[in-house]
Amino acid sequence: MEVDISGKCMCGAVSYRAQIIEPELGACHCSMCRRWTGGVFLGLSVMPDAMAYEGEEHIQIFQSSPWAERAFCKICGSNLFYRVTAAGEEQGIYHIGAGTMDDQMEITLSQQLFIDQKPSGYSFCETTADLTASQVEEIFGSSAIG
Repeated sequence: MEVDISGKCMCGAVSYRAQIIEPELGACHCSMCRRWTGGVFLGLSVMPDAMAYEGEEHIQIFQSSPWAERAFCKICGSNLFYRVTAAGEEQGIYHIGAGTMDDQMEITLSQQLFIDQKPSGYSFCETTADLTASQVEEIFGSSAIG
């Protein structure tokens, strides 16, 4: 069952519509995501052909690692998405920031990445699939992450 979602940046210059199969969040605790968000990144995976943006001229993309890029609104600075650029099964997949979604009520936390880098000052009560840095590196074939 596909679910339609929508969202936007703080100022509304960039908006999106997407279709997702699983309304599940992933949490990333890597140092880059923590710097990017000021905490943990909570993202929802969207296939490349299921994502449509309006206001693309206001999107700034930053190549944040050898295997991914991050995007934000040039006007208000809202973090919009993280996208995998490395070749393989994950290439092109968007991970949109949960905070940009118009309706966040029907999503659940299902996975945590870089669990071994999670600061001790917070934790989630959900039972999730937890991947360490080395497990994530195995998926993407790179040690230049985290």
